[in-house]
Amino acid sequence: MNDLSDLTLVHRGKVRELYDLDDALLMVASDRISTYDAVHPTPIPGKGAVLTGISAFWFDRLSQLCDHHALSYTDRVPDEVRGRAVVVRKLQMLPIECVVRGYITGSGWKDYQATGKVSGIELPAGLEESQQLPEPIFTPSTKATEGHDEAIDMEGAVEALADRKLAEHVAELSILLYAAGAAHARSQGVILADTKFEFGLDESGKLVLGDEALTPDSSRYWPAEGYAPGKGQPSFDKQFVRDWASGSGWDKLPPAPPVPDDVVAGTRERYEDAYLKITGEPFSAWLERTGASA
Repeated sequence: MNDLSDLTLVHRGKVRELYDLDDALLMVASDRISTYDAVHPTPIPGKGAVLTGISAFWFDRLSQLCDHHALSYTDRVPDEVRGRAVVVRKLQMLPIECVVRGYITGSGWKDYQATGKVSGIELPAGLEESQQLPEPIFTPSTKATEGHDEAIDMEGAVEALADRKLAEHVAELSILLYAAGAAHARSQGVILADTKFEFGLDESGKLVLGDEALTPDSSRYWPAEGYAPGKGQPSFDKQFVRDWASGSGWDKLPPAPPVPDDVVAGTRERYEDAYLKITGEPFSAWLERTGASA
């Protein structure tokens, strides 16, 4: 298979496209980057391959805890998308995003400041921004087709899934996967502050990890060196672009503005650094292994 022209496009998201392969799907991660739910016209070279490579690392590492949807990164993958595409199983995806927080930051920090809770979970008084929580918490959200996802509590997850036992299983598994990911990341000098998982059901009704896994787009990674609660932390993700966007004068409404060359270069460097720190190998090794061009 050499190109995508003969494939049927099933879905196009802000970052990924899905193509039908009859008995499977081809999931392609683009180099597009979005902030505030708007896609910028400027790509980040190599970003899609970094996301795919990091997911591949985690799918393999976490496979003893949970089955995943990835089948192949080379077989049936067109040459033009090598390195940033994966053939995956077809699943019935669950209608919630499974967010796990090990540290209080982002929207969780804002909710805590206002209510002392996150997704209905009462937290200890006096926590500082970026502080580690006593234990990881499951804070699910809706999957919005447009606009922002909305945080829900455990009862909201039960309602969305129409199955309490499944919701409890998803929560327990999400926390288990986060804990395993956080332990490995810490051994590499990186803090996994929070992350988002997506699950689906296979033909037998078994829960399967889908979409992406513990990437810089679905997670907050901080350098362990220099970490100190009481403030925001530098991160290996698109926060660099988000910070630029928030100070650019853009009103955060579509269309998103072009990203300057220096911000593109800085973002690319952060993504590739994240790959190296998490997997322990240079990003070029992933490109070589999948037959992708640099």
